[in-house]
Amino acid sequence: MTDTTAPGATNPAPPAAEPEGVRPLTKPVRTYALSLLLGIYTINFLDRQVVNILAEPIKQDLGLADWQLGLMSGLAFALFYTVLGIPIARLAERGNRPLIIGSAVAVWSGFTALCGVAQNFFQLILFRIGVGVGEAGCTPPAHSLISDYVPKEQRSTALAFYSMGTPIGGLLGLIFGGLIADAYGWRTAFFVAGVPGVLFAILAIFTLPEPRKELARRANKIQASSATFPETMKFLKGRKTFWYISFAAAIKAFIGYGHAPFTASFFLRNYPDQVQSLASTVGATVGYNLQSIGFLGLALGLMSGTAGALGSWLGGFIADKFAARDLRAQMVAPALASLITIPIYIAAVTIGNVPLALLLLTVNGLLGTIWYGPVYGTAQSIVPPHMRATTSAILLFIINLIGLGLGPLAVGLLSDYFAVGMNMGSAEGIRWALIVSSSFGLIAFYCFWRATQTIREDHVG
Repeated sequence: MTDTTAPGATNPAPPAAEPEGVRPLTKPVRTYALSLLLGIYTINFLDRQVVNILAEPIKQDLGLADWQLGLMSGLAFALFYTVLGIPIARLAERGNRPLIIGSAVAVWSGFTALCGVAQNFFQLILFRIGVGVGEAGCTPPAHSLISDYVPKEQRSTALAFYSMGTPIGGLLGLIFGGLIADAYGWRTAFFVAGVPGVLFAILAIFTLPEPRKELARRANKIQASSATFPETMKFLKGRKTFWYISFAAAIKAFIGYGHAPFTASFFLRNYPDQVQSLASTVGATVGYNLQSIGFLGLALGLMSGTAGALGSWLGGFIADKFAARDLRAQMVAPALASLITIPIYIAAVTIGNVPLALLLLTVNGLLGTIWYGPVYGTAQSIVPPHMRATTSAILLFIINLIGLGLGPLAVGLLSDYFAVGMNMGSAEGIRWALIVSSSFGLIAFYCFWRATQTIREDHVG
């Protein structure tokens, strides 16, 4: 194998024996483990994103401004989520990863349910912080486990499969959150969202395989030796690919997370009559008294969620299939998708026809998740095995601090600025906030394209 160390980069300490000794799971066990992790990540995003469909009734009930909605759905969650992700990942380099994941599920599910009893903005912020604290313990150890579960040539596909939890969880959060809010109010929606976590926490702790246990039995000790955080950062400093994909993914997350809390509000403010008419039509068809919020939750969930799951799988499949011949192919699809989504999204929010707008958002949802598998797979492939969990946490720190932390807040501030500062009103204000933020996709395109020029020399295996 040729030397893949980037020029000027410092080689890390030699990997410990443990990662080399981890054998991929048998196919039935691997299928179960990956399916369970997908279920956990789906609940992760359901609990994280259910607030988006509930944003408008929460705003009305608690008297909030758009910037407060952005803070509640973004920065308050992301600040603790991103900061705690790194120390938890350090623990995951040596500790029992299923136990870490199961404990995390229990914590974030409990705080999700508590959101339903919030009486003011401060309480809601506090409980959302609790959700962020819990969810910080999910993905870094999960990425590390998956990289042990599967052969390296299937890594992007496996991580893309896990990442399908993002759109599927968003789908379920939008659908059930909207329908439950229609029938019983937004507080009940939070209670219901928190319930499944109890079961998943038990399953994770007692049934997820931990390959390190096999190694401990074979060698009478766990041979893992994780690199220190400074060593990992020093190694990543010489990997240009890591920084390109990190900031590209962060911009994609900035756009996606920024739009999420305001998409339903955009339709409710700009096209209330069309939305209610469609809700009545669909409700009559299925025999259910469907209201505007319930309809939007159903429509946005089914369309963007299903398309997003397909896009996530497709991105991983393309990456593994074509990267076998040329590693640069990992980044080509995310780059092109980032560029194409800009005009599609702008058309969706300016076309004036709700059904057609929803159809365009479906296409946007498919293209907007293609980057998941290639980015997460590449991040695991440009570092040695004993740095994977920490690398995943650093990647998520960048993505979520910029994307989840700043995206919703920035779009909320832009919406208030256009509505009040530019005297456009709340309906046009939110439209222009969505248009301006979508144009940031040009930065993502540039970063992904630059990564095609460095990925081969940075690849480790």
